[in-house]
Amino acid sequence: MAELATIARPYAEALFKASAADLSTAAVWVDELGVIAQNAQLQQFADSPKVTVDQTFDLIASVAKTALPNQAKNFLRTVIENGRLSVLPEIAHQFRALKNAQSGSSDAVVYSAFPIDESALAEVAVMLEKRFGRKLNASVVLQPELIGGIRVVVGDEVLDTSVKARLEQMKVALTA
Repeated sequence: MAELATIARPYAEALFKASAADLSTAAVWVDELGVIAQNAQLQQFADSPKVTVDQTFDLIASVAKTALPNQAKNFLRTVIENGRLSVLPEIAHQFRALKNAQSGSSDAVVYSAFPIDESALAEVAVMLEKRFGRKLNASVVLQPELIGGIRVVVGDEVLDTSVKARLEQMKVALTA
């Protein structure tokens, strides 16, 4: 079986070309559809031979928080008809990568033990942009096990200033 990335690439590229006029709006709905498609119960429902394409489409469209534009509806219907609903999260990921490559930015995930408000995140993002040397689209994920500080992941680069990481470094130093 082909890898998900190989299957997702043509869909992501076609969507990127078709959405060139408004990539930001397309990124919002394709990310939302990708999150919805990750649901195991939805996958099981869609894989049932008794369920039609229209039933699957209607279920996903009703779960979506934002009203889907016609382009999103056509895209979703095509993905479902071709039996690629399970690939939709990877399509969303590749679409985001294409969008970021065009704009010269990267996604940054900031893991924090405590919630970070928008103003503090903006300040952290400015410092991180200097550190990583590019524009960042920062999002926050809570990880209480970090104890304090933050851990930032940008692509394959990691900046870990968490208390947990420092304790691990101290443990290694003491046991060496």
